[in-house]
Amino acid sequence: MAEHLADARTLVGELVGDRADAWDLAGELPLPVLRELGSRGVLCAQVSPEYGGLGLSSADNGELTAHTGSLCSSVRSVQTSQGMAAWAIGRFGAPDQRRAHLTELTSGGLAAMAFSEPGAGSDLSAIETRIEPDGDEVVVTGRKVWVTAAAYADLIVVVGRFGTDAAVVVVPSTARGVHVEPVPNPVGCRAAGHADVLLDSVRLPAGAVLGGGGQALAMVVTTALTYGRMSVAWGCVGILRACLRESTAHARSRSQFGKPLAEHQLVARRLAELLVAERVATTACEHASGRWDSGDPDLVVEAVLAKHVSSGNATRGAASAVQLLASRAAQDGTPVARAYRDAKLMEIIEGTTEICQIVLAQHAMATAGRNRG
Repeated sequence: MAEHLADARTLVGELVGDRADAWDLAGELPLPVLRELGSRGVLCAQVSPEYGGLGLSSADNGELTAHTGSLCSSVRSVQTSQGMAAWAIGRFGAPDQRRAHLTELTSGGLAAMAFSEPGAGSDLSAIETRIEPDGDEVVVTGRKVWVTAAAYADLIVVVGRFGTDAAVVVVPSTARGVHVEPVPNPVGCRAAGHADVLLDSVRLPAGAVLGGGGQALAMVVTTALTYGRMSVAWGCVGILRACLRESTAHARSRSQFGKPLAEHQLVARRLAELLVAERVATTACEHASGRWDSGDPDLVVEAVLAKHVSSGNATRGAASAVQLLASRAAQDGTPVARAYRDAKLMEIIEGTTEICQIVLAQHAMATAGRNRG
């Protein structure tokens, strides 16, 4: 596994390098880069080698995600979306569905995971998209919003209502009735291919529904979101590492009032706080990944905690880095300015800061109740 992780990190470094600022300004990632990363298993690295994946543990995939995030949060966002889609396929798909779809995703195919709707953001229980059986077909009708990577996706993995239950359906982006509308000028991760997806009576074979459908909506949402939260959390570690890298380089090379910037106490304080923020976020992510890899039932809460800590630290850390670099970070086309915008978006996606706090508060109350008993 260590060899797979090292090779994947090297590949990301070679393909992304210092191109992220240009991609951010253009608002687009090169499709050949994404397909190369996908064909090498890097976009869904926890997929089993049985399906052409790298079979990484959550901890190793986390370090890979952090490395990607330290270079380009837009690429990391695609990595998160494809990983969520692959995880949902692996969790809910029948054996033939897993083999067909996961093999496609480790052979250069691209996927997006569609949850949110105009009336169902933080409250995903309000999802209205319908997946309705019709003979040997299903008809998918609804509208999904802010679907990361949908502008690049070959497959869109859609969560919707299925009778009184829920289902996950794999929708080819080229199917009749699928309309992908890119989100204009997103504040962060501008090249991640965010798009709204209109599903206008899309007819698909019944076999497009993973596992035949009929799952509980809460279970479907929690399963996929847990993967997404882990990926976002590790991506925020990458943002912090990028900010720390840029800030220390600037503080070392620039002098003010006759001495290096790093020797000014208030500057040194910001560097120290950035280091602490990165280490705390890393520790929270390592802890949550350890729970994932051990199959601990507390994983769901630990993933929320890691996402909450990491996204908050990344937002504050990026703001501190902007303050430290001053005019050098006050315009687009620079790593810290990009980190500042990208980090804020991380406090919104895969569960807002407020939703994370509610979940953690509920866990605290439940735990306190058990302890009293």
